[in-house]
Amino acid sequence: MHQQSLTAYGTALLRVSLGAMYLAHSILLKLLTYGLDGTAGYFVSIGLPAWLAYLTFAAEAVGGVMLVVGIHTRYVALALVPALLGAIIWAHGANGWVFTAPSGGWEYPLFLIAVSFAQALLGDGALALRPSRPLATAPVH
Repeated sequence: MHQQSLTAYGTALLRVSLGAMYLAHSILLKLLTYGLDGTAGYFVSIGLPAWLAYLTFAAEAVGGVMLVVGIHTRYVALALVPALLGAIIWAHGANGWVFTAPSGGWEYPLFLIAVSFAQALLGDGALALRPSRPLATAPVH
């Protein structure tokens, strides 16, 4: 296998893993563990409007599916960054470093922001259903 193929499959692995993480946080955590009403109650308890919990759930669920199957990966990865920034600012930022701290730390959402930017730069990788357009065309030498 050539390096270009290995890179394409590695990029796809990153894409599917990032999408699976968003699905886990939306479906498994917000929907099945806490329930959408419980998630909305948590959002209200930290000073956010309840409707934002439903929007966050929908964005993570739809975005997670789009990443897993490879639909406009670059744009989806970037579109989900604000939810992660919000998680740092309102939910985890004051808890310190280490996600095992009570209410979780800020390093995991920050890492996911870095991964999202990396995914946006790398693109879709192999096996994408509907690839994103390149961010820029590299000059040919």
